[in-house]
Amino acid sequence: MVFRTYIGKRTGFDGEQQKCDKDIRELLGYSQLQDFALLYRYDFEGVDHTQASTVVGKILSDPVTDLVWWEQHPWTSRKHSLVVEYVPGQFDQRADSAEHLIRILFPESEPRVRFARVLLWNGDFSREQLERIHGHFINPVDSWEGTVEKPTSLHNTIPQPGPIQRIRGFLEFFQGDLLRMKEQMSLAMTLEDLGMVQGYFREEDRDPTETEIRVLDTYWSDHCRHTTFQTKLNYIRFNEDPYSQMIKETFEEYLAMRRRVHGDLAKDISLMDLATIGSLYFRAEGKLESLDLSDEINACTLRVPVTVDGQREEWFILFKNETHNHPTEIEPFGGAATCLGGAIRDPLSGRAYVYQAMRVTGSGDPRVPFHQTLPGKLPQRVITQEAARGYSSYGNQIGLATGHVTEIYHEGYIAKRLEVGAVVGACPVSHVKRETPQEGDRIILVGGRTGRDGIGGATGSSKVHSMESLRESGAEVQKGNPLVERNLLRLFRRKEAATLIKRCNDFGAGGVSVAVGELADSIFVNLDLIQKKYDGLNGTELALSESQERMAVVVDESDEKAFIALAKEENLEAYAIGQVTNTGTFDMSWRGETILSIKRTFLETNGAPQEAAVTVKPCADSRFLGQSLLASRDQEGLPLAQKVETYLIDINHCCQRGLGERFDSTIGASTVLMPYGGKHQMTPSQGMAAKLPTLPRHSVDVTLMTHGFDPFISEVSPYHGGLFAVLDSLTKLICMGGNLRQAWMSFQEYFPKLTDADSWAKPFCALLGALKAEKELEVAAVGGKDSMSGTYEGISVPPTLISFALGLSSLSRIITPEWKEAENVLVWLRPEMSKDLIPDFDSYKRNMEKIEEWNQEGMIRSAYAVGRGGLFMAMVKMAVGNRIGGEVFLSSSEDFFSARYGSVLLEMKPEWQVKDGFEFPSAKVIGNTCKDPALSLHIGEETLQLSLAEVETKWTQPLEEVFPTRGKPNRDQEEPPIVAYNQRSQVRPISKARKPAVLIPVFPGTNCEVDSMAAFEKAGGVPKIQVFRNLTNMDVESSLKELAKNISETHIIMIPGGFSGGDEPDGTGKFIASIFEDPGVQEELWKFLEVKKGLILGICNGFQGLVKMGLLPEGRFQKRESQHPILGLNSIGRHQSRLVRTRISSLHSPWMDGMNLGDVHTLPVSHGEGRFVISEDQLKVLDKNGQIATQYVDFEGNPTMNVEGNPNGSYWGIEGVFSPDGLVFGKMAHSERVSQGVYLNVEGDFQQRIFDAGIRYYR
Repeated sequence: MVFRTYIGKRTGFDGEQQKCDKDIRELLGYSQLQDFALLYRYDFEGVDHTQASTVVGKILSDPVTDLVWWEQHPWTSRKHSLVVEYVPGQFDQRADSAEHLIRILFPESEPRVRFARVLLWNGDFSREQLERIHGHFINPVDSWEGTVEKPTSLHNTIPQPGPIQRIRGFLEFFQGDLLRMKEQMSLAMTLEDLGMVQGYFREEDRDPTETEIRVLDTYWSDHCRHTTFQTKLNYIRFNEDPYSQMIKETFEEYLAMRRRVHGDLAKDISLMDLATIGSLYFRAEGKLESLDLSDEINACTLRVPVTVDGQREEWFILFKNETHNHPTEIEPFGGAATCLGGAIRDPLSGRAYVYQAMRVTGSGDPRVPFHQTLPGKLPQRVITQEAARGYSSYGNQIGLATGHVTEIYHEGYIAKRLEVGAVVGACPVSHVKRETPQEGDRIILVGGRTGRDGIGGATGSSKVHSMESLRESGAEVQKGNPLVERNLLRLFRRKEAATLIKRCNDFGAGGVSVAVGELADSIFVNLDLIQKKYDGLNGTELALSESQERMAVVVDESDEKAFIALAKEENLEAYAIGQVTNTGTFDMSWRGETILSIKRTFLETNGAPQEAAVTVKPCADSRFLGQSLLASRDQEGLPLAQKVETYLIDINHCCQRGLGERFDSTIGASTVLMPYGGKHQMTPSQGMAAKLPTLPRHSVDVTLMTHGFDPFISEVSPYHGGLFAVLDSLTKLICMGGNLRQAWMSFQEYFPKLTDADSWAKPFCALLGALKAEKELEVAAVGGKDSMSGTYEGISVPPTLISFALGLSSLSRIITPEWKEAENVLVWLRPEMSKDLIPDFDSYKRNMEKIEEWNQEGMIRSAYAVGRGGLFMAMVKMAVGNRIGGEVFLSSSEDFFSARYGSVLLEMKPEWQVKDGFEFPSAKVIGNTCKDPALSLHIGEETLQLSLAEVETKWTQPLEEVFPTRGKPNRDQEEPPIVAYNQRSQVRPISKARKPAVLIPVFPGTNCEVDSMAAFEKAGGVPKIQVFRNLTNMDVESSLKELAKNISETHIIMIPGGFSGGDEPDGTGKFIASIFEDPGVQEELWKFLEVKKGLILGICNGFQGLVKMGLLPEGRFQKRESQHPILGLNSIGRHQSRLVRTRISSLHSPWMDGMNLGDVHTLPVSHGEGRFVISEDQLKVLDKNGQIATQYVDFEGNPTMNVEGNPNGSYWGIEGVFSPDGLVFGKMAHSERVSQGVYLNVEGDFQQRIFDAGIRYYR
C-alpha cells in the first residue's frame, strides 16, 4: 500500500516558502501573487499502518517545525498548483535518506519513497505568466511536473532492454551514410574519425555494435583525449605588426625549447605541445626533480620530504583542476557538485587524501533581471546561486575544506558558465604501490551503483550548444552522492587498503569504457556483474554511465577478498567486474555475448589526425602598447571621488564574503589561512594554505595554492592574458610565504569553439604568453585541463587561461594580507615594465627574492599582490579586516588604479626603512597605516578622505542581494542576557581510568571523526572509531549490535559533526536519533549515563542528534513534541562557515573542568542548521539549572544576536547546552578543529580544552 503525507512548515521555519514567494514577486515581477504555500509531499510504501505513523512522526516530519496532513492537504481550493519532482533515475538524496532511516527503524522492511514539492497559490495570471512560473521552478534537465494522483505502487515496472544491435551495412556506407549516422546517433566524432572506424572494422571483417561506436565516440572525445589540443598546427602565420612580431619571438623561443626536448623526433606542433613543453624542457634541464611520473597518474604529483612529529618522511603531494562548464550550465546544482566530486577522485585515485579545495567560476551578471535571460538559458542568478549551493553542499558533506572561492563576472560567460574546482591531496609514499597489471589480476569496482546519469557527458561537454541541444542533454549531468565519496576517502586513507592497489582509475567521463579501459592493455569486463541503481539499463548504458563515486582498482587475484572486505568495513560495495588478459584487446560482454572487442592499438590512435592553421593578427585593442591595457579606460577624466566609488561598487572588485562563507573552510583542522581574515574577518585571502593531513600527528609543512586570470586583459590580448595569469598566480604565492623554487603550476584552458585560423590564434597566443612567463621564471606547468566549447549561438566566452600555482612553505613563513597595526610603512614593490607590457623578469625575480628575505627577517607585516582594481582595491581589502586606516601619496591616478600585475603592496615595520628602504630601487614608499579607520588618498592634485565604514558599506553592497551576509533582523529576540552560572558539577564516574576509552561512531555523512579522534588522543584518551554500515538490512542489524556493545565498553561517547544521512529528509540529526532509539542501543546508553555516569559530547551534527533524541536539554530520551527545542535553519537562510567567539557561561559540567566563567574562545562554525530555538519559559529553566553552557559573544564579550557574532540567530545567543547533570554536552562550534598553526589571519584563543576536561574526569 502507498501512503501519502503532506508536510508544511510552521511560521518561523518556512524559509524555502518565503524564498519561493519572493522569487515570484520580485524576480519574476508578479506582484498579484496571493496565498502562496509550499508543501513537501511524500509517497511511501513497504511498511504497515502502524509503522507508517512512526515513519511520518520520526522521519518525514518534526513536530516542532512541521504541520502534517495525511492523504490530502487543506488548500485544495487554491487556484493554481504545481507539483515538482525529479525525473525517474535522478538521485534524490531526500528520498534515499528516508529509505535508509526506515530500514533502521524497521529492519525487515523494503521501503520505497518518492518526494515532491507542491506549490499552491492564488491570483490572476496569464498562461504565459504561469509558464514562466513553471519554468522557474522546473529545470527539465532533472525535474518534471508531477501529477496530483497518488500511485497505486512505487515499484516501477521497467521493460527489459533488447539486445545490442550491430550497425548493419556499416562496412559499405558511403560518406553521406556516415554523415546521417553521425547525426542520428548525435556522435561527437568527425567524419574523418568515422572513416577511420570504418577502415578498422573492414580489416576486422565485421560490422560494429552500437556499443563499440559509442565507446569509440567517448574514448576519442575532446573531453577524454584532448583532440583539439592534439590537433596538428600545420600553418602558422604572423602579421608584420609589432604585436604579432612580439608573439613570433616567443614562438621562436618555443621552437628552441622543442629542439632541446624532442631533438630530431618528428613531433607535431600542437596546443598540447605548447602547454607541456615547459615541464618537458625543465626536466631535460634537470630542474624538476620533485615531479613524480608514472603510467597511472591522474593528477600532478610531487614527491617531497616533509617533517612529521619531528621526523623526515617522503610524501606525495597531488593537485588537480577540473571543469564542469556544460553540466553546470544546464543543471547548476548537480553540475557544480560533481565538478568537485570529479576533481577529488583524480588525486584520490593516486591514493592521496584530498584535504583542500579551491573554486573559481565565471558568470554573467547575476543581478540582471530575469526577463533579460536568453531563450533556452537559465537566468544567470539561478545558475550562480544553485552552482554555489551544489559545490558547497558536496564539499561540506564530504568533509573537504574549501579554502578559496572567487567568482568572475563577464558577459562572455553567458555563453557558457565557467565552473572550475581545484584540489590538493597528499599521502605518505609508503601508502602507494604502483605495479604493471599482470594477466589474471582482478578489476574491482568500489563505490556507488550505476544508473543512467552522466551518459553522454564526455561527448556533450565537447559540443557547441544551441537552444535545441540543451533541451536534449539532461542525461549528460551526473548526480553526486557525497556520502559515498566520503567513504572512499576513508578507505583509500588506510594503508592496508591502499597498498593492495596496483593501479587505480576514477569513474569520470566515459564510465567503465574509459575508467577500466585505461587500466591495462588487455582487459575483459563482464557488464552483468555491475550493480545497478535500477533495472532497465542495456550493455551500452552500463559501459558509458558516468554515475559518480566509483573507482576501478586492479589488485592481485590473491588480494581480491581482502580488498573487498576492507571496503565493506567502510560501508562500501566492492566487487570484481573483470580481469586483466593477454589478448591485446578491450572486451566487454553483456548477457553472455561480446558487445565490444577493440584492439588496444586502435583505441590509442585517438581517432583521425586533425590539422588546423593559425594566424596571429594585430591586437584587438590598438592601444595595447600603452599602459592603457591595464587601466580601466572608462574611468578616464573622472574626479577621484567618482573613480573611487566606481571601483568600490564594481561587481568584480566588491566583497564576495556572502558567497565564500557557505563553503566549509575549517574541516580537517589544518586550515592555516581563513578565506577572510582580520578581527572582523573581512580581508580576503588571495589563495589557500593548509597543513598536510597528518592528524593525529603534527607537521609544520604547508601547501599553498593560488590562481591567476583576468578576462578583461585576455579578451584584448590572449598573449598577455596567459602571461599575466602565470605572473599573478606566482606573485600571490610569494605574498603568502611561498617561493619560486618550490612552485608548480597547472593550467585551465577554456576557449570559444575553434573554427578558423583567427580563432585558433587565441589559445595559441595565450599558451605562448604563459610559456614566456614559465621559461623566464623557471616555474613549470606540470598539468592542466582544457575545455574548448565555450560558444552558444554566436556568443563566446572570453579567452580563458587560468594559472593555478601550488607552493610549499612552512608555518613560520606564512604571510597574511590584513594590515596589522598603525604607523607601519606602506611599500609598493613593482617590476620594471616594457612598452609592450612585458615585465622585466630579472627585476621581478629580484623583487620576489627580496620579499622572501624580508619575510625571514620579520620585516613584513602583511602583503597583497596587486591586480585588477590596482593599489586602491589592494588597500581597501587589506584595511577592512582589522579596520586599520592608511594614508597614501601618489603622483598619478593611473598608478593608483591600474592592474599592475607582478607588483605587491607591503606593510613593513618602520625599521625596514633604515635597513633597506633607501637601497632597493623597485621599492617605493607610498604612505603608512593609520590608527584612524579611514583611507586618506593624495593622488596627483586631488585629496580624498574615506571612512572605512563608508568604504565597507559600498564595497559589500553589490552582491548582497545575490549572496547575503546580513540576514534578516530577529525582531522577536532582544539582545540576550549574560548568563553566569559558577557552580561546578559534583558528579563523578563510578570508576577511574588512566586512559579513558572514547567511542566515535561514524554514520553515513559523518566527516569530523578524524579531527575528533586527534583531539581526544592528544588529551590522553584512547579513541575508537566505529563505522555504521547500512548497505543491507543485515549490515544495519550487526552495526546496531556492535554499537550497543561498544557503548557498554567505553567511557566517553563523542558524536562528531557532519551531515548524517545528508541532513535528510528535511532536517538534521534524524539519522543519529533513529540509531540511538534502537531498543538495544538505548538500553546500553541508559546504563552508560545513569549507572556508569559516562560522558557524551555532541558537536554540530552530534548536537543536533542529541536534541532530536531529547538527551538535550532534558538528559533523557523523549518523544518529540511541538514545544521542544530545535536547532533550526540559520536565520540568514544558508550554510555559515567562519570563526566565532563563544563565552563560557556555566561551569556546571565535568566538560568545563579547568575553565573559568567568562572565558572567551574563538572557534570555527560550519553549519546550515544551528539556530537554537526554544520557548522563553524553557530558557529560564535552562538558565536556572546552569544548562546554558556557552554563548555567542561580540568583541566586548557580550552575548549577541548580530549575525556577525551569532551566525545562526540562536535564542539568547546559545551556542551549547548541558543536560541537567552536566554529563551530556552539545555545542555547534567545532572545538576539535584546532591544531598548532591554524587560522593565522584571525586573532583569538582557539584552545577550548573540553577534551582535556573529559579525560581528567576519569583520572
